[in-house]
Amino acid sequence: MKNYLIIGNSAAGISAVEAIRSKDKESKITLLSSEDYPGYCRCLISYFLAGQIKEDKLLYRPESFYKDNNVELFLNKKVSRVDPKKNKVVCEDRTQISYDQLLIATGSSPKFPEIQGIKKKGVFGLRTVKDTKEIDGLLPITRAAAVLGGGLVGLKAAYALKKRGVDVKVVIKSDQVLSQMLDFEAALFVQKRLEENGIDVVLGQDVKEIIGEGDIRAVKLSSGKTFEASLIVVGKGVSPNIDLVKDAEIKTGEGIVTDKLLQTNVPNIYASGDVAETFDITIGKYAVNALWPVAIEQGRIAGANMTGDAINYDGSLGINSIEFFGLPTVSLGIYKKDKADTSLEELKLSDAKSGKYKKLTLRGNLLIGAILVGDIKSSGLFLRLIREKIDISPIKDKLLEENFGFPDLLELIKDKEKIYV
Repeated sequence: MKNYLIIGNSAAGISAVEAIRSKDKESKITLLSSEDYPGYCRCLISYFLAGQIKEDKLLYRPESFYKDNNVELFLNKKVSRVDPKKNKVVCEDRTQISYDQLLIATGSSPKFPEIQGIKKKGVFGLRTVKDTKEIDGLLPITRAAAVLGGGLVGLKAAYALKKRGVDVKVVIKSDQVLSQMLDFEAALFVQKRLEENGIDVVLGQDVKEIIGEGDIRAVKLSSGKTFEASLIVVGKGVSPNIDLVKDAEIKTGEGIVTDKLLQTNVPNIYASGDVAETFDITIGKYAVNALWPVAIEQGRIAGANMTGDAINYDGSLGINSIEFFGLPTVSLGIYKKDKADTSLEELKLSDAKSGKYKKLTLRGNLLIGAILVGDIKSSGLFLRLIREKIDISPIKDKLLEENFGFPDLLELIKDKEKIYV
């Protein structure tokens, strides 16, 4: 009998529970969550805020999940530090919990810029159900809002607020939206669709000050201009929640560094999800890919390995998918070519009239990245080509064709030994 402890009650933690229980029906599983809510789909909270789904649709598993899997769940239980030498964790309320096998799946938290007024009432991240409900509570008295940052979280927040009838300005320091998943040309397609639907995008500016006595009244930009806003959503990226291991002998970089088994440098401690730093198969080095499907896969593998399996994790890659006002967009792997990197080749198709954009990034005969805007039906095929490192040279001239599909891959897949590198 083992004593499993999992810190984190989202995609990675819940997947680990399921993997453990598929192998070990009897051992004790303790699950700790810093939130006061059962496991939910974090990627759906913007749709909840937009009023497009009901609250019950947020739940990732039925409420009976924990009882059905004999899991001792503790909500509002935040771990302050891990003590690997004593095989225990210490919580903020000073309770101590021991373990034989530990999984750290603590996720990440929003980054808040250091600007004047950032701690005023009415400034939020959009990361939790609690954030969402607090924002929702202010919407009846909110006429105008500002979103800081043009990444996925920021644009999802802007979309949700606009759907709720709020005037929205998105303030972006860089010269494009979605700079962490799209190139400049693809970003223009998305920006145009946002602006056509009433979202004001302010590029090349930063917020210098949030103005108001108690409550928020306005936002002051780095240019000196001000505009009305009584609610602020910050979407300036996230940071992995690694503070709980800062005093432990657990190796960290941007996140908690893991090996192919998703083990840390301490053999009975694993990490998965947004907090884990794993090998990225497209960039060829370790990175954090804070993505829901990645967290699910990592949690499953980590959980199985905690029971004694030795399943290798092949690595992750950037996968982002979003749709704003009927314009679907997908980004896979390497999305932007470094001008100095002459080893990369780009294939591109751009049609502003139809709102369609496709760009593929190749290194030699391997596909290592793709951007699709407007027409994303080939995204699954491109993902397979990237993941399986399939030599695309026989079908290179077909990749951007309108009718490119699975039949084009069949001949390549029949003889895999000849197409892997």
